[in-house]
Amino acid sequence: MNWKAIIVVIVALLVVGVALKPLEGPIWEEMREREPALRMEDLEAALGQGGTIGLLGGFRAVVADMLWLRTNAVWVAQETAVIPATETLIRLTTTVDPRPVYFWLNGSRMIAYDMAVWRVEEAGGYGEVPEAVVRRYHDEQAETAIRLLQRAHEFHEERPEILVEIANIYLRRKEDLEMAIEYYHRAALMDNAPAFAARIYAELLRRAGRNQEAYVWLKKLYPTLDPTVPQDLAPIVLSRIRELENELNIPFAERFQP
Repeated sequence: MNWKAIIVVIVALLVVGVALKPLEGPIWEEMREREPALRMEDLEAALGQGGTIGLLGGFRAVVADMLWLRTNAVWVAQETAVIPATETLIRLTTTVDPRPVYFWLNGSRMIAYDMAVWRVEEAGGYGEVPEAVVRRYHDEQAETAIRLLQRAHEFHEERPEILVEIANIYLRRKEDLEMAIEYYHRAALMDNAPAFAARIYAELLRRAGRNQEAYVWLKKLYPTLDPTVPQDLAPIVLSRIRELENELNIPFAERFQP
């Protein structure tokens, strides 16, 4: 491999890039007017080929970082016109380097929360846009974000925060309590699950009226907590157990004994 030649090419490309920078904006605007989706679609198709990705070798992390910076540069416009480009850049970033969970999580949040707000605001704003339309915007953006996170889970099956993020989108954007319960349960069962996942799972069960399940779950959870560790919130969990015993009319003789 002729490294000197490669270095010369890289330097030449950098010089050309700097020289052409003043022309980039006008040229890009003209191209976008003629064919708005052309550049993103072509780039996505090219990067979607395994061979093309493989050519990046050890530069994948660098390229992904550059793509993420570009994603943020587009995202800050905060308008519906940049939604397709932002979504595509998020997919490109995670395709080039799927290893950083940061890209997946923050990309999904942009899609599920920010973009839904942009669409509502452009349509007239909350309070003015019919609730059915708001619901549709929230659902559509949430579905896109969930698909991204499900893809992330394929690469990071050991990371509970991805399942928690899916659960939160179901809860906050799709208002689907049962699916939020399912994903919080899956996260809570993982060995490296954050402590709050188990507690939130129980709270969601209570919200769904599944008090008996919540009671059984919390009784199993409490012995795993350390009362001397503030983050475990053992006193709060015990208070929830007592509340459920009252709601379920558990006889005093049968109540949980820590």
